[in-house]
Amino acid sequence: MSLPFVVAPSSLRKALCAAAAAGALCGATLAAPPQRGGTLTIVGAEPPALVSLTNTTVGVRDISAKVTEGLLGFDDQFNPRPLLATAWTVSADGKRYSFRLRPGVKWHDGQPFSSADVAYSIQELKRANPRGRTSLAGVERVETPDPLTAVMVLSAPAPYLLRALAAAESPIVPKHVYERGEAAAAQNANAPVGTGPFRFKQWVRGSHVELERNPDYWDRGKPYLDRVIFRFSADAAAIAAALETGASDFSTSVSLADVVRLQNHPRLHAEAQPSAYLNNIAVVEFNLKNEFFGHPQVRKAVAHAIDLSLLNKVAYHQFAQPLGSPVPPTLLPFHDPGLKPYKHDAAAANALLDAAGFKRGPDGKRFAATIDYFPTPTLKQVAEYVKAALARVGIHLTVRSQDLGVFVQRIYAKREFDLTVNGLGTLFDPTVGVQRLYASKDAGKGIPWINAPGYQNAEVDALLGQAAVEPDNAKRVAQFRRVQAVVMEELPLLPLVAVPRGNVWNRRAHDLFNGVEGAAGNLAEAWVEAPRP
Repeated sequence: MSLPFVVAPSSLRKALCAAAAAGALCGATLAAPPQRGGTLTIVGAEPPALVSLTNTTVGVRDISAKVTEGLLGFDDQFNPRPLLATAWTVSADGKRYSFRLRPGVKWHDGQPFSSADVAYSIQELKRANPRGRTSLAGVERVETPDPLTAVMVLSAPAPYLLRALAAAESPIVPKHVYERGEAAAAQNANAPVGTGPFRFKQWVRGSHVELERNPDYWDRGKPYLDRVIFRFSADAAAIAAALETGASDFSTSVSLADVVRLQNHPRLHAEAQPSAYLNNIAVVEFNLKNEFFGHPQVRKAVAHAIDLSLLNKVAYHQFAQPLGSPVPPTLLPFHDPGLKPYKHDAAAANALLDAAGFKRGPDGKRFAATIDYFPTPTLKQVAEYVKAALARVGIHLTVRSQDLGVFVQRIYAKREFDLTVNGLGTLFDPTVGVQRLYASKDAGKGIPWINAPGYQNAEVDALLGQAAVEPDNAKRVAQFRRVQAVVMEELPLLPLVAVPRGNVWNRRAHDLFNGVEGAAGNLAEAWVEAPRP
């Protein structure tokens, strides 16, 4: 028995924007009709590839989704809506997902899109995508009974599966290109062929990527823009200057300090908001094999020593949200609002350290350790703050800097660390984003961003396993809330804050965000005002 086909409303985004008090998120006032033509210029760091098939970094995702589409899109409330799939059903047992595919869609090279592309892409995502290994793990096969029907057959229910099918998360790539071999696949990662509203034109390394309007896009009349140009800079001052001078129209890579300053700029809109799809958080991770941080009392002492309000002010200009759980508030309904951050209490921290047997020496020190941080300027600030906060309770830290490759090797492969400050994506569902932080099956195997502390708890493993296949949403909520209670008591990692992105755009640019994917949307509805004479 199957549920009826579901077709998501195409007008919901505009209705939400019109009704929202914070209408700026939609890019501009919706009263004016979209204007055709023009170029939108975006500035940010240069990505390593242009298709998010095997690389899920933010810069890759943001470009990929303009060219290479997914089966579904999502409105601001995470309701699915049609993209390459026009309708879908889920069987009563949750093991068969059937998709009707959009007819008449062509790849940018003129070849027809079909269910064979979907089947190839899903299997490749499951094999090679860092998150697809989890979100698509239960997909046994993809059946293609006809060119416009794709059926995912699962070994067990996957209640989070639909949310994994956004363009940036699970791009559908052209089988006819990839089946030519590794060289063709590598070429497509740098010069992609997609079905999206924009076609790849050129990538000038170190300078920019240029996309042009797809005149044969299936959504007739869209996109409105003629071109999208991504200019590359990793320098915060240069990014802010490009926006101020009008050299660029939009960036999601603005430093929070510049967001504060640019909020008063007459031609710019500036905000700092979390990504509701990626749900990034900053955490302290403890090596549970460490002679000091292996003690639960020491980990709780660290939590009490850190003032999250002060940290928010020092490193995040008060744009971040202090956390009492690894599941941030944007991940409703799974977030447990009853869990509050550990109270800043130096006396409690000192008492816990004394009880753990780490008394202060004559010089006031209890012990020394090393703290590593994921190499970004903000997380360096966080590490420096943690160092200062723990010094006040007798723990003396040395902040260790390194590039990303060394960081990954040290933390995950060699496990030569005491504690870290890290940035992690809890993503669109706790099974995909939060489970990997605590599940014991991959602990200590050297897999990046998988259970760095080496945490093992049989109850947590059982709950995570149940929640991964539980079709009853109320039961899943209860399971994840129990997980949160256990891990916040045992504290293998300490959630600090939900991390926002600094978004700034010129007020001449409109409708930049058209769903929960945010900057990883497709810009099909975006438009720019023509220059005034």
